[in-house]
Amino acid sequence: MATKGQKFKQRTAEEKYEIIKPILENLKSQTQVSKDNNINIGLIFQWVQKYNEKGLEGLNNKVKPGNPLAKYSSKKKLTKEEKLEYENMKLRIENEMLKKGFLMKEDGTYVKFMK
Repeated sequence: MATKGQKFKQRTAEEKYEIIKPILENLKSQTQVSKDNNINIGLIFQWVQKYNEKGLEGLNNKVKPGNPLAKYSSKKKLTKEEKLEYENMKLRIENEMLKKGFLMKEDGTYVKFMK
């Protein structure tokens, strides 16, 4: 059981498949596999369902959206190429914000512009 603030284990599609393989081959029940691996039965059920729908591809972890600028802002020294990529990405984000109706104040913050 995870304690507060503890990250959950990320498993690869192959690891998930190895865990649910006995269920797919009718060797064990979902309850037994859940107890043997100390994994919530609901999660086991989801993995089996995703495998039945999409095969091994269905067991891949989804890529979570994040801050695209984070990888550049965390580095102390950027190469010329990274500086250009960073600037380009900032301009793209600014452009998208303006398209969505935001206005930029002098201090660099955005305000929603109502038409």
